[in-house]
Amino acid sequence: MNKQVFGTKEWASSNVNIQSGCPNDCRYCYAKSMAIRHKRKTRDNWKESEINADKVNKGFAKRKGTIMFPTTHDITMDNLLECITVLRSMLKAGNRVLVVTKPEQECILGRGCKLEEFRDQILFRFTIGAADDSVLRFWEPGAPSFSTRLAALEVARNSYGFATSVSCEPMLDNRIEDVIEAVLPDVSDAVWIGLPNMLNQRIAINCGDDETKERAKELMAGFTDERIKELYAKYADHPKIKWKESIKKIVGLDMPDQVGLDI
Repeated sequence: MNKQVFGTKEWASSNVNIQSGCPNDCRYCYAKSMAIRHKRKTRDNWKESEINADKVNKGFAKRKGTIMFPTTHDITMDNLLECITVLRSMLKAGNRVLVVTKPEQECILGRGCKLEEFRDQILFRFTIGAADDSVLRFWEPGAPSFSTRLAALEVARNSYGFATSVSCEPMLDNRIEDVIEAVLPDVSDAVWIGLPNMLNQRIAINCGDDETKERAKELMAGFTDERIKELYAKYADHPKIKWKESIKKIVGLDMPDQVGLDI
């Protein structure tokens, strides 16, 4: 019997990261909570990025399946040169890469990035958990605005011809339909919907303040089984909507039992 998978394993066979810390400083970040637990970082200095030069300069062989890059930090103007170096190294080896980011257009689509020659090997997946900038600023204080991410999606698809997708995991408010309807015209692959994972545990480590605890309580209270089933019913037959394991458990869908090897 195959082992059921969840999290990033639903999307890729392996992952690559090149730094510790991330200026987005997302309150729900699993990587931040793990770094704090293992005393590699603190709540205060997580947003100070530390690039691992050895990982940047490492060569890549062809891997089986899709590589997800990055998973524990974002691609920003501060690490753009290093990220493009690593991406080109993976792509030149013939790998297929799922690039996951809260995008700023110049970070991944600027003239200096020069990824168009690998267009057929790349799928962009832009993380957009809410259409309300006040919500995004609270949960992802260092990340780009909704309009910035939406513009990057449109340019990636329509100006550069890249394959595009969106991750609405975690959903950051109870109006995710606003995101879905806004992004669908520029999505060639899929929009993934998922609940926040281990939210209370992660914010207890990452933040610990009463405001975040109260906002998390309010957020999760809105995701009743009835609400999730309603959301699923609305988009169940849409060919571009896919559901993460947190949703599948509630609506009774079969859990995936293997990692998708193609993007």
